[in-house]
Amino acid sequence: MSRPILCFGEVLWDVLPHGRFLGGAPLNVAYHLGRLGHDAKLISAVGRDALGDEARARVKAAGLDDALIAEHPSLPTGSVTVALDAAGQASYDIHHPVAWDEIAAHPTTSGVSAPAAMVFGSLALRGTANRDRLSEWLALKPAVRLCDLNLRPPYDDVRSLDAWVRGCTVLKVNEDEARTLSPESLRGAATERHAAHLAGHYACEMVCVTLGAKGALVWRKGEVFRAESPRVEVRDTIGAGDAFTAALLDGVLRGGEKADWAAVLRRACALGAFVASKDGAQPEYEPGEVAGLS
Repeated sequence: MSRPILCFGEVLWDVLPHGRFLGGAPLNVAYHLGRLGHDAKLISAVGRDALGDEARARVKAAGLDDALIAEHPSLPTGSVTVALDAAGQASYDIHHPVAWDEIAAHPTTSGVSAPAAMVFGSLALRGTANRDRLSEWLALKPAVRLCDLNLRPPYDDVRSLDAWVRGCTVLKVNEDEARTLSPESLRGAATERHAAHLAGHYACEMVCVTLGAKGALVWRKGEVFRAESPRVEVRDTIGAGDAFTAALLDGVLRGGEKADWAAVLRRACALGAFVASKDGAQPEYEPGEVAGLS
């Protein structure tokens, strides 16, 4: 039996002008990891309401285990109001407080041990309850810790995130976040210099910087790898970065020290582009459908 990958954080509904879609970065990552053949478990919470019931049903329908999704007795299921610009780029109004702000699932009663990886983002750490809970889950000592930053106002206090970023196996940021986290002395420097600084400052083995339509780069142990994103007709960008994260982690886990990091990046960019060409963050697909894009 494969070791599980734990995805900690938000389950929420993305409310767009053309419909309502289930999402949240940890759920999206878990969904794509499942598509890529991994045993991904989501650690989250929904409300005791109709949206929570529907979210749980959708999670099960996607082939994911809902055992670690708690039901909060008073807070509602999470939702985000999303606006899209002419290029399909999204802006978000993240509602607060909601059920996933107080995740109750505890590792001692989960039946989980020795996870292959733990995936978490900064948004789920906007409150102290989840910070304490994540610490308990990290005590299981996952082989890989992947932190995917999501510095959206007002949840962008970098100083409060230091303890969670430090020592991660993989730190994933976008280009703006890489520059925000770097010192003034690096203003105007090449992106790979920002990545190298973050790797040293936070003691991370790997730093991945996503570059939007330009692709992504990885700094790992002094080497830099790049890949471009394939051109697609963008429908919306929601969840594209999460699909990228799942494919990147897939490469980390399958490749180990001998991984072809340029190829891993190409596959991650391809899956992200594929999702951007579809409605919502969790389109149905088989991995072979994406292979031709990389």
